[in-house]
Amino acid sequence: MPRKSKKSDKENVKVKELVVATFARDLEEAQEYESLLKNNDITVTIKEQTDPSGNGEKGYAVMVPEEHLDEAIVVIESQDAYDDFYDYALKDDEDDFDDHYFNDEF
Repeated sequence: MPRKSKKSDKENVKVKELVVATFARDLEEAQEYESLLKNNDITVTIKEQTDPSGNGEKGYAVMVPEEHLDEAIVVIESQDAYDDFYDYALKDDEDDFDDHYFNDEF
């Protein structure tokens, strides 16, 4: 049985196709996604490019190997949902509550 060299295995990793998992508006946001994906053992690359929505703005594509795209999307969406939940739960806006819920009259 022929042995595979470690060098050829590394080259195969380099040539795997990268796809966009998400698009960030600024570098800081892209780096947050990069850190999140790396913490979940997903290889990630950031590339500056024009926003694909067609409005001509520059942004950052957060790219992962195609075989990890589904996992990356789940990780990103889970983190976004977590952030949204805590943003809502910790909102300081007192106008969210009506006073009639807190009346002492029964």
